[in-house]
Amino acid sequence: MAKTGFYSASMKQTFCDELATRYGTQVSRTDVLKFATEKGFPPPYWFVNDKARSIGRGLFRTDSSSAGAPVELTPELFSSNTVQPEAQVALAATVTPIRRNMESMQGVGENLVPERDNTYVEFGDFDKVEKIIRSKIFYPVFITGLSGNGKTLSVEQACAKLGREMIRVNITEETDEDDLVGGYTLMEGNIVYREGPVLTAMRRGAVLILDEVDLNATKIMCLQSIMEGKPYHIKKTGEKVFPAVGFNIFATANTKGKGSEDGRFIGTKVMNEAFLERFPITFEQNYPPEKVELKIILKNMTKFGCMDEKFAANLVKWAGVIRKSFEDGATNEVISTRRLVHIISAFAIFRDRLTAVQICLNRFDTETKNSFFDLYTKVDGEVDPTKKDEPKAEPVVVDDRDNDIPF
Repeated sequence: MAKTGFYSASMKQTFCDELATRYGTQVSRTDVLKFATEKGFPPPYWFVNDKARSIGRGLFRTDSSSAGAPVELTPELFSSNTVQPEAQVALAATVTPIRRNMESMQGVGENLVPERDNTYVEFGDFDKVEKIIRSKIFYPVFITGLSGNGKTLSVEQACAKLGREMIRVNITEETDEDDLVGGYTLMEGNIVYREGPVLTAMRRGAVLILDEVDLNATKIMCLQSIMEGKPYHIKKTGEKVFPAVGFNIFATANTKGKGSEDGRFIGTKVMNEAFLERFPITFEQNYPPEKVELKIILKNMTKFGCMDEKFAANLVKWAGVIRKSFEDGATNEVISTRRLVHIISAFAIFRDRLTAVQICLNRFDTETKNSFFDLYTKVDGEVDPTKKDEPKAEPVVVDDRDNDIPF
């Protein structure tokens, strides 16, 4: 009712009249605050702080003779030092109307169904992911695997295929309860409660992706009840949010929540066992089979207008040899599917196989870079490492919407 956060004289009169109708000539402090919350009024500090109304023992007169001038709710009133514990419950009456006006900022009213990626090829546990999402049964899933093998993309494209809304949250070490569930923030001079992406997904029955979930081991514990499919009680507003049909949680990680002993995924944490136990199943995502990966590379070459079937075949073969060496412990690095797509993008720009391979290997240390590059020149008998390929054509300009790297 009071979206501006203050009481006008007429609002005070209405408040007192309705209070008197329910409680008579006197009312307790607790009942005043509870009544304000129920009616959608802002916290009535002007009422409970009015000494002229006090008749002792936490009781107040309900007449409107002491209504006085409008009292604006300042940020100081929200301080834990100035707001009494019972008044904090009444705070919901102020922030809830504002939050509802901000729903568009939380994605409400927008289409959250991801777009289909024409370069995506289904493989691995995609069919199982699709069945879980299609069922609309709450069934949290943990997906683990090495970087760049399409863990997140599989969930995204399953949602795109089924026309289901999806919200992706990138977890970091600093992600906390306010980032996930929501919290108070200052906007345009007003203190408002802004709902987080987790509650937005719950309300909309959307699929929630907690990406790189193993980067945070403690602060995401605030999701425990939500991980059980139960309603979430917003402590800061008193509201209970029930999950809509179709709401589900997928978590992706490079580890299984036990940390990274080899240091490849620095920053990953040993996760709480109670949190991990709330995932009924875990999918282990591997790199796609050779035929599937070749299809992915060819689709990306078509997308960028740089088709070269021999180059595609050589890249897939080269990556396969390196991955086998990685599994055998002969190297500490690996070429991911995402890295191959990066090479195709570079090839579309520079139109030179070796240039594309070389600049995309520069992220590795010198020894690894040189050994991987040397291996490619042995796999691809058509290239001469002492002489660059001649550009075959000008790069094709593609729509900006197609420039996202799928892995």
